[in-house]
Amino acid sequence: MGGLRCVDGSYLSVDPVVCRDRTGAPYEVTLALRRDGTPYGTVGERCGWFLARVAREVVRARDESGAWADPDDRFPEGTEELFALRYRARTDVVGQGELRCQLRTIPSWVPREGGGQRGEWRVTRRAFLEAWGGSGVGLRAVLTSGQLAGFLNDLVREAEARLGTHYRTEPNSNVIWGAGTVLRPR
Repeated sequence: MGGLRCVDGSYLSVDPVVCRDRTGAPYEVTLALRRDGTPYGTVGERCGWFLARVAREVVRARDESGAWADPDDRFPEGTEELFALRYRARTDVVGQGELRCQLRTIPSWVPREGGGQRGEWRVTRRAFLEAWGGSGVGLRAVLTSGQLAGFLNDLVREAEARLGTHYRTEPNSNVIWGAGTVLRPR
């Protein structure tokens, strides 16, 4: 079970829960959220393959050099929202939770040593992982790309362990290795 310390001091646990087909075979995961051990919401129906892909993209962005000198500031380019996972009931009513990860650029003024008004702006990028429970109360964790990669990789490893398989590594794959294959008597 993955978890994060939030800005308000509470602890958000994210637990992959196995989805099963009609025959009882596991095929994907949904995420159960807990705030300080108390159930908080359920999000991301069948989201494991998607989180595995996002985890690979974050790791790849950290490894590439570019506009951001510090690897902790490097995230996948071209998007401000890495994911938004919501609760969806069979009746398509939204309301029992949400887990969202948005990227934000944060400027901060760094004064020169010795005081005075001289200094420079330092710009960093961070992932804001936000969760909402059914009550509408939100949580926020601010993460570097390394922290986000670690959180996502731990979550994906746990999902794969519970499924007893692994997510394919092709960039555009949404298939779990071996999913949808059954042995049928001839």
